[in-house]
Amino acid sequence: MVKQELVERSPVRIFEKSIQGGLKAGEIGVIASPSGIGKTSVLVQIALDKLLQNQKIIHISFAQHNSYVLSWYENIFEEFINRKEIENLADIKDELVKNRVLMHFNQSVMKGEQILTSIKAMIKDGGFMAQSLIIDGFDFSKIDCEHLAKVKAFAQELGLSIWYSCNVQDGLSNGNIPSVLKNYLDLVEVIITLEPKQDHIMLSISKGRETINSETPTLRLNPQSLLILAH
Repeated sequence: MVKQELVERSPVRIFEKSIQGGLKAGEIGVIASPSGIGKTSVLVQIALDKLLQNQKIIHISFAQHNSYVLSWYENIFEEFINRKEIENLADIKDELVKNRVLMHFNQSVMKGEQILTSIKAMIKDGGFMAQSLIIDGFDFSKIDCEHLAKVKAFAQELGLSIWYSCNVQDGLSNGNIPSVLKNYLDLVEVIITLEPKQDHIMLSISKGRETINSETPTLRLNPQSLLILAH
C-alpha cells in the first residue's frame, strides 16, 4: 500500500501524462541538455518509479562510476519520501535494490555489439528479466543510424523500453531537436530537452511519438531537489 501511494504521487505521473504515457517495449526516449542540467536526475526518477512498480531495470552508465550512480538513487529516493512516515522503509529499499542492476562501460573501449551481448547475458543467462534500460552518459556523436537501429531491434526482441541521456554541445536544429540527434528521429519516439531558467529548469517535449516540437504542456525541474514539477 505504501509503494502504491508513492507511485500514485510520483512526479513521474506528470511526466508520463505529458508524453501520452510512458515508453512502451521496444521504444527509445532521450533526455537531452548541456552538461550538469539534470539529465541523470530525470533518468533516476524514471527508474525509481519503475522499481516502485516492481519492475526490474538495468542502469548503464558511460560517464559515472557505480558509486556515484548509487548516490543519485539514494538522494532522489530521499526526496521521493520526504517527510513521509514509512514503517517498512528498509524493506522497500531492499526490494528496490534487488530489482536494479548497475553496469558501467567505457564507450571508447567496448563496441556496441559487446555491450548488447553483456546486457543480453544478464537478462537471459543471469535470469534478470528487466523491463527497462536506463543509459546515462552515452555519446551519440560516436555512433550512426545502424548502431541505434540494432539497439532498437534488441529492445524489441527482449521487450525493453530504453531511456538515454544525451549531452548537447552543438545547439538545436529545426523543431528544437538537438543537432546530434537529428539523424535518429525515425528511431526515437520521445526527445525531452532541459533548459536552465532563472529560477527553474524547463523541461520541454521536443519530439512526441508522432510530432516534432510537440505542443504538450511544459514541465520543470525544481532547481534544489531536481524533481519533476508541473509548470
